[in-house]
Amino acid sequence: MNKKVEKSIRSGFVGIIGAPNAGKSTLLNQVLGQKISITSKKPQTTRDRILGIVNRPSSQIIFVDTPGIHKSSNLLNKRIVDQAMLALEDVDVILFMVDADSRNYSAEKLIISQLKKTSKPVVLALNKIDLVKKAQVYSLVEEFQKLYNFKAIVPVSAKKDIQVKNILEEVEQSLAKGPRLFPEETFTDVSEKFMVKEIIREKVFRLTGMEIPYSSAVTVDSFEVEKKLIIIHASIHVIRDSQKGIIIGKKGSMLKKIGAKARKDIEQMTGQKVLLKLFVKVTKNWISNSRILNEFGY
Repeated sequence: MNKKVEKSIRSGFVGIIGAPNAGKSTLLNQVLGQKISITSKKPQTTRDRILGIVNRPSSQIIFVDTPGIHKSSNLLNKRIVDQAMLALEDVDVILFMVDADSRNYSAEKLIISQLKKTSKPVVLALNKIDLVKKAQVYSLVEEFQKLYNFKAIVPVSAKKDIQVKNILEEVEQSLAKGPRLFPEETFTDVSEKFMVKEIIREKVFRLTGMEIPYSSAVTVDSFEVEKKLIIIHASIHVIRDSQKGIIIGKKGSMLKKIGAKARKDIEQMTGQKVLLKLFVKVTKNWISNSRILNEFGY
């Protein structure tokens, strides 16, 4: 009987693409009911492709969160955008997210030009509709209908959970029938160590000025699980001595703040007490060094 049910479901990979700050990570966290992808008001937060797995009675939808697609001459950002474009090749369905409140026209044009090269079904999510008037939403729907033959156009608010269920329905109908590709209890393929790195990086994004996040990286140097405690040593890498001073703060105040907020989220994720030790390292020229970029996972 179970085999019969499994044969009737739909399953596959869905690439979430869009401009920086379109709400891709927020949507992924919303459909999963928990945070696996970091969010920030600063654009270009996501650097790694993260799998979020939504198990429904009639489907298993495997979302791939990607970095924001935008035009850039910066080496690190160009590499990040190249990574995002690869999602178009590796997935079964594409979910294109647009910020209805703050348009990024150059990114939209670039993405639509790439979509025209694929025959894969594309669902468009017009996000942040809670911030715009209804007339503007109707106008956007008409505009995008003329630009591309989308499988569906769904106005949503990922943050407020408005019509997010409709997105899942449209994506599910676009997937082919097939078995679950991951165990039903699985919600992500990333390790706890990876998620610790992302949590710390999120705190750097949220707590520091605009100069720091785009010139910083995080590595988890050790992750030891003891009986009642997880001991984590992690490093925040920057490229200049002045940035190290900003991360540490006056008498270590900023580093303590980053550590305290990160530890709280890590304890919530693991369900265990955590001892988190953070270090700040100046790693010059890492942005232009391919070997170091690979080491950091970029």
